[in-house]
Amino acid sequence: MNSTDTPHTARPGAGDRRRWFALAIVMTAAFMDLVDVTIVNIAIPAIQRDEGATFSQIQWITAGYALAFAAGLVTGGRLGDIHGRKRIFLVGIGGFTLASALCGFAVNPEMLVASRILQGAMAALMVPQVLSIVHATFPPHERGKVFGLFGAIVGLGAVSGPLLGALLTEWNLFGLAWRPIFLINLPVGIAGLVLGRRFISESKAPRALKLDLVGVALVTLGLLMLLYPLTRGRELGWPLWGYLSMAGALLVFGALVAYERVKGARDGSPLIELSLFRVKSFAAGIAVQTVFGVGLGIFFLVWTLYMQIGLGWSALRAGLTGVPFSIAVSAAAGMSVQLLVPRFGRKVLQAGALVMAAGVLLYIWESERYGMDIASWQMALPLVVMGAGMGLIVAPLTDAVLSEVPREHAGSASGLINTVQQMGNALGLGLVSVVFFGVIDERLAPAEVGPAFADGFQHALGYVAAVLGVIFLLMFALPKRPAQHVEGAGEAPAVVEKERELVS
Repeated sequence: MNSTDTPHTARPGAGDRRRWFALAIVMTAAFMDLVDVTIVNIAIPAIQRDEGATFSQIQWITAGYALAFAAGLVTGGRLGDIHGRKRIFLVGIGGFTLASALCGFAVNPEMLVASRILQGAMAALMVPQVLSIVHATFPPHERGKVFGLFGAIVGLGAVSGPLLGALLTEWNLFGLAWRPIFLINLPVGIAGLVLGRRFISESKAPRALKLDLVGVALVTLGLLMLLYPLTRGRELGWPLWGYLSMAGALLVFGALVAYERVKGARDGSPLIELSLFRVKSFAAGIAVQTVFGVGLGIFFLVWTLYMQIGLGWSALRAGLTGVPFSIAVSAAAGMSVQLLVPRFGRKVLQAGALVMAAGVLLYIWESERYGMDIASWQMALPLVVMGAGMGLIVAPLTDAVLSEVPREHAGSASGLINTVQQMGNALGLGLVSVVFFGVIDERLAPAEVGPAFADGFQHALGYVAAVLGVIFLLMFALPKRPAQHVEGAGEAPAVVEKERELVS
């Protein structure tokens, strides 16, 4: 591979409509993944009833996907840099479609768990290429609009998953019960595979790179040591080995950093480009993304438990209640990048954190005031406020993190963005055992369940508000304006260029 094979020569011209078709394809794939993360939760009771799955197997239907996804994201991003983002994207979407078929036609819980793990691994190949292809295909002045669309897709996918899952499960299409929640991916995936081959332009790193197998092993080991105990800890009673494993993960990550530094100096092909962390916007954005993931991990799980178990609502009612949130996120995400960030810069993200925190506090107040009689329409106001705040954050944050990243490291950078978000979510899910279940008595009479879950919901949301306060402070480390909104910006920052010269 020579430098002439780079995305610099493959990037479509400004008037080329093919890049917008390519954008639609990769955004659809991103939406498919986002929906698949959330759609399963709604159908868990039906799967447990129809397949006779144990509680542990039910845990792994959701956790297996998350573990495989998080563990493979950085590797998937780097594979795109090396072998071509289009090629790896097509492998990922094809494998994801096949795994979805295996999930839909699973004959027992064990096959479903294995298929979900495969599905997560294929998503880890597919998802990092989305931002990489955008980064390599669109010039800096167009990326703001594109990331606005991406933020809208994130908001729509996060909340439409439970609603779609509820509808497909209740409709019982062709007598298939819960299986259509997976089978719906087949026509979408096949279309993405066919159209992607035609419209997506190939791009890869400008210098020949090799896959860092030791780095892959260390990343995978470290993430599994951290996420496995968090995922299984509450079910197993938080055993001592779980805490030792999480502490050991820090040592593994330390060894990874040391090895990657040596690897980068030796041949310039590390799995994680440590020079990226010398870029203030990238390092600060990664920190914000991680903490933001913690807050979202806590909120979405606790919110679902509060509505379906605490208030006793059906899956469909719970899904419909989230529609105002989804609309608010999508609208605010598009507006923030296209209109607000170019004018006000970092202040938009900080305003988003404060607005979202205000929505959380309003939700706490309404839950306490109305108690078990709270209605879906009464939740609409806090959800719209929260959604607007989240929308002001999600799209500009991605833009800020990637704005100064060299295109040859786009895959590695986007893999890191997705990985830390998944890690943050996993940490948030682990903390639910403390901030939610930790204040609920394990032995409750049926009449006590609702009030206890409402109290736990209010307690957990207090922590979410505190997390958003931390995010507001961390955002002071972000650049006042993303690089593409500054004249002459868009090239690799000087410090990264210097680092590349040293390792070349």
